Amino acid sequence: MLTGVRTVFIGGDARQIEVIRKCMEMDASVAIAGFDKLQDSFQGVAREPLTAELLSGADVLVLPVVGCDDEGRISALYAEGPLKLEEEHIKAMPKHAVVYTGMAKSYLRALCEKNNIKLVELLERDDVAIYNSIPTAEGALMMAIQNTDFTIHGSTSMVLGMGRTGFTMARSLQGLGAKIKMGVRKSEHFARAEEMGWKAFMIKDLSTQLSDINLLFNTIPTMIVNAQIISKMPRDAVIIDLASAPGGCDFRYAEKRGVKAMLAPGLPGIVAPKTAGIIMANTLVELISEEIKIQGEMHK
Repeated sequence: MLTGVRTVFIGGDARQIEVIRKCMEMDASVAIAGFDKLQDSFQGVAREPLTAELLSGADVLVLPVVGCDDEGRISALYAEGPLKLEEEHIKAMPKHAVVYTGMAKSYLRALCEKNNIKLVELLERDDVAIYNSIPTAEGALMMAIQNTDFTIHGSTSMVLGMGRTGFTMARSLQGLGAKIKMGVRKSEHFARAEEMGWKAFMIKDLSTQLSDINLLFNTIPTMIVNAQIISKMPRDAVIIDLASAPGGCDFRYAEKRGVKAMLAPGLPGIVAPKTAGIIMANTLVELISEEIKIQGEMHK
């Protein structure tokens, strides 16, 4: 249980609602900012403006999946106006407090480091990222079906990057009967891809693997699908970039050449916010409980 743990939520989307509910169920003391337009009454939850005073009493601060941008702006679907995280907010937090988010930009990292506040990025954890890869893959499949005039079954589908999302993406495509080409950067990933029955190749050889593909799913957050690569793809191929913004595709050149290319970050929150929220909520409660135990031991 989280009885007595003062938890503040600032901004977010439908995923955050599930996390708030879970913390309420665990008997945390919950305050929310940036939820003015949300109809849910959340009985027992305090609705507050974002102030230093609000955070001065927080044991836990929960930010959206992408905590804030590099100017401190917080994404808040249900807020009446803009929300911005300032240094005064983090500075006001007690030194034992912890900030939780999905992934942090350099602005948030610097604020927490400067003020000696612990920062936890949930998407850095393998368990969260693997669970999150499931709605990501389902959303990518939905986009592929909506934007093509052929079946995934029998298609030649390329996946770039065999990380947590790439693996789930390729396995999902394989389950629908696609022929998989898997671009990897490590020899052990090459071996695993071969074992899975996929046609593996090293990313450095990408330009030689493009002539017959129908779909390309990129998970690598660097400019890998550049103009040179796109120029070698069939014009009727579709690119779905799953890497975090700004992605790894030259969208300007793709449009110029007539190749359909879409950036699709944050799919879990779009296609399955309830599931994605529950994933985050369960991990968050586990981590807060561990933190309480650690701090309890320190004060013995």
